[in-house]
Amino acid sequence: MQLAPGVHATVTDRHGGVSAPPYGSRNLGGMVGDDPAAVRANRAGLVAELGVRAVVYMRQVHSAEVAYVSEPFGDDPPPLDGVFTTEPRLALASLGADCPAVLVADPVARMVGAAHSGRPGTEAGIATALVAAMAAKGAEPGRMVALIGPGACGRCYEVPAELRERVAAKVPETWSTTSWQTPALDLRAGIEAQLRAAGLAEIRHDARCTIESRELYSHRREQPGGRFAGLVWLD
Repeated sequence: MQLAPGVHATVTDRHGGVSAPPYGSRNLGGMVGDDPAAVRANRAGLVAELGVRAVVYMRQVHSAEVAYVSEPFGDDPPPLDGVFTTEPRLALASLGADCPAVLVADPVARMVGAAHSGRPGTEAGIATALVAAMAAKGAEPGRMVALIGPGACGRCYEVPAELRERVAAKVPETWSTTSWQTPALDLRAGIEAQLRAAGLAEIRHDARCTIESRELYSHRREQPGGRFAGLVWLD
């Protein structure tokens, strides 16, 4: 999809790769027990499919750490959960299997960013940190467009009551209840609230629930399992 003029974004699914079950077939995660050769093949195939020069993958640790990138990290990425760039045709990836990706672009500044915003990252404010880091390099939040990717929805993401209380104390919009009336978190609602508070007006959603959508990986639904990706890049 075109996220903004000159900016593309996409969300992969579990199909179209070479990984064997239970990872079948396009697992992009390198730390979930899949055959490393299959992961490399899946990642190479994605580069060819997107027509980009490379994809940047992070070592995601549920932090609020963000870095500017001009090339892939290689085999030993640093621990962080947000990256941004002004380099054309360099795709930024946020891997997930219930945690939403946050893809952000300022088409005027020609800058894009990606963050992995799971429960700890949302609580820590990774989406806010990404916007702030991009703004410090010349992007303007009022011009930014964001896509919040698939994740465990607020009607399925059951958590202990005390955890819901703690997260909602920091991000009130995450408070939710499952469809079976137990405590839950709505991470995407919390992320949207964080982005709006940071100054963004145009926020889109891929509203699929990973727990309900069999074409996507879900850590809660299946273990072991793979990782799909939300990606953003400049022309």
